[in-house]
Amino acid sequence: MDILTLDRLENLFFEQGYDKIPSNLPEFNFYCHREMQGINVLHVIDYRQGLYISKDQYAHLKERIETFFRDRGEREVHVMTLVLCDDTQKARNLCETDTFCWIIETREYRLLIHETQAADFYGWKELLEEYLFALRQAGAEKAEPSRKAEKADYLRNVSWVNAALVAVNVIVFLICTFTGDLLYNKGAFRVEALWQGEWYRLLTSMFLHWNVEHLFSNMIVLYYVGAIVERKLGPVSYTALYLLSGFAGNVFSIGYELLTNAYTNSAGASGAVFGVEGALLFLVMAHRGKLESMTAGRVAFAVAFSLYCGFTSAGVNNAAHVGGVLMGFAAAAVIAACRKMQVFSDS
Repeated sequence: MDILTLDRLENLFFEQGYDKIPSNLPEFNFYCHREMQGINVLHVIDYRQGLYISKDQYAHLKERIETFFRDRGEREVHVMTLVLCDDTQKARNLCETDTFCWIIETREYRLLIHETQAADFYGWKELLEEYLFALRQAGAEKAEPSRKAEKADYLRNVSWVNAALVAVNVIVFLICTFTGDLLYNKGAFRVEALWQGEWYRLLTSMFLHWNVEHLFSNMIVLYYVGAIVERKLGPVSYTALYLLSGFAGNVFSIGYELLTNAYTNSAGASGAVFGVEGALLFLVMAHRGKLESMTAGRVAFAVAFSLYCGFTSAGVNNAAHVGGVLMGFAAAAVIAACRKMQVFSDS
């Protein structure tokens, strides 16, 4: 918001003993002060409101000002024009041939004096520069709380948990590239290992990926989808939903392997990621079919297509995908219901 108003500038003129001359043109304002050598006039043109005058009109106007005072018996009339503007080139075109014309640039509150123009006008150069400096300081102080508020809003909207989950998955994968099979042997999901008491694998397997393609496909979905879900559910609920979905995916894997006797090693964040997608599907439906840039049809298609790709590909733990998406959808529904009952307060 521009704080250089004509009223404020007028106050400066009045403080220096200048009187305002009535004018029927609101864009042109005249202020005069009698000195020993004659009459000094400050002629202000507010060039910010779409006003346009030609050079001939400008020259004629200054002549009219001088004539006005000479008709009243003044022999010495000194007129300095101050052009208030946002577009300095427009102002220069207007008064480039006038020695007694200064430009006040109102975006950054600067006094612009061309080399062919008067270096001073009865001490007004210093007065105006000090006044504009004070306005710059006031504008900076006024803008600081606004910038702080914008930064605070930005920080509140950053999905910190989701970013941390992506980072952890990437870091663990980088560690795996230097340690070989060590982490895979210790942390991948294996039903036989669970029966031997290594239940921690239900958690650790969620942060292991076999190759960079496996990692990238999961993290790219998590990065975009997870950010939306976290913003809507809050960090605490989102963390719980992510972990529950990953656990559910592994539980479904246990059931599937026991039923089929097809035991295998598996790893990846797919169960949790599918849970996030399931949660997004519920949230979009709960928001009457549209949430941010997402629609219910688009999200449902994305989930269905992801499941289809898994079922038509070899070496994919589809049980974890199904378990994850069902848990994510159900968990989001429970969280939403609890919030309506004001059980959860995180946002």
